[in-house]
Amino acid sequence: MIVIMKAGAPKREIEKIAKRLEIMGCIPHKSQGDNYCIIGLVGDTTKVDLGQIEANENVERVLKVQHPFKLANRLFHPEDTVIEVNGVKIGDGNVIVIAGPCSVESEEQLLSIAKSVKAAGASILRGGAFKPRTSPYSFQGLGEEGLKILQKAREETGMPIITEALCPDSFDIVEQYADIIQIGARNMQNYSLLKKAGKSNKPVLLKRGLSATIEELLMAAEYIMVEGNTQVILCERGIRTFETYTRNTLDISAVPAIKELSHLPIIVDPSHAAGRWAMVSPLSMAAVAAGTDGLMIEVHNDPEHALSDGAQSLRPKKFERLMKEIESMISNH
Repeated sequence: MIVIMKAGAPKREIEKIAKRLEIMGCIPHKSQGDNYCIIGLVGDTTKVDLGQIEANENVERVLKVQHPFKLANRLFHPEDTVIEVNGVKIGDGNVIVIAGPCSVESEEQLLSIAKSVKAAGASILRGGAFKPRTSPYSFQGLGEEGLKILQKAREETGMPIITEALCPDSFDIVEQYADIIQIGARNMQNYSLLKKAGKSNKPVLLKRGLSATIEELLMAAEYIMVEGNTQVILCERGIRTFETYTRNTLDISAVPAIKELSHLPIIVDPSHAAGRWAMVSPLSMAAVAAGTDGLMIEVHNDPEHALSDGAQSLRPKKFERLMKEIESMISNH
C-alpha cells in the first residue's frame, strides 16, 4: 500500500501521517521527490483505516500494491535509483561497463587486465576471490590473498572493485575490500546472506538465479532492502532453459520488464549467459538496445589457460573493439 501526498504537503503533516501509520502496525518508508512525497507501507496493511488516511487534506490518494515486493517497486519510488560508487554512477541513463577476469589468479594477471580494461573505457573492475564452482575439484579462488590483489589494482588504476561474497561467514572480509559486493546466481535465495547484505553500507549487485522468475529476483532484492540497504543493482545473467548450445539463455526481456516494475538499476552479464566469447559482443549490443544500465564482461589476457571460464572471456583487444562498438551505438542512437 502507498500513500501519495499532495504536492507541497508540509513536512510536519507528512511526519504526522507516517507516525499514525506506524501506530496502525505498518513500517512507513518515505520517498521524497522534487514535487511529491510517497509513503510506502511495509507489513500488515489490513489494520490500516483507509478512510481515516484518505480524509486528510494533505493526502492525494491511497493505492494498494498488487506485487509482493514493496520497496523495490516503482510505485514506491517513481524516480530511477542512481547508485554512485567512487564517482561512477549506475542507473543515471548511461551504460557503465564492469570488466575483468572471472577469477583473480595472480597479481601480474589482474594488474595487466585491469590496466587494459580501464584504457578501453571500463568503469569498474571485477574479479572473483571466492569462487562458487559446480565441481568441488575446480579452482575455488585465492580468498583474502585475491582480495588484497584487487585492492592493489584499485590503488593503481583508481577503478572501484566488485567481488563476490559466498556466505555470511566470509561476508565481512569481502566487505572490507570491495566497493560493490556481488551476490551470485547460486546465492540469490540464500536468505541469511541477503539479510547480511541488507545490513551493509556497501552497494550490492544481485544476480538472477539460474531458474528464478523476475518476481523472485525482485523479492530477493526486497530481503536486502527491508534490512536497510537500498543500494541494490540487479543483474540479468541468463536463465536455465531446455537449450544446451549456450551455457544459459539470456533473457533480454528482463531489462524492460524490470524497468517497468522497479526503480532499481539493471545490468546484463552476457559472458555468463552465453558461455561463448564469440557471442558476448552481439548480446552486449542487444542489451544496450534494450535499455540496460550496464554490462558485466569477462576479460582475460590468456583465456586458453584461465583457471575458470576461459571459454567466455574476451581478450583485451576484442574487449577494446566491443567498447568502441558500444560507444558508436550509443552516440548514433
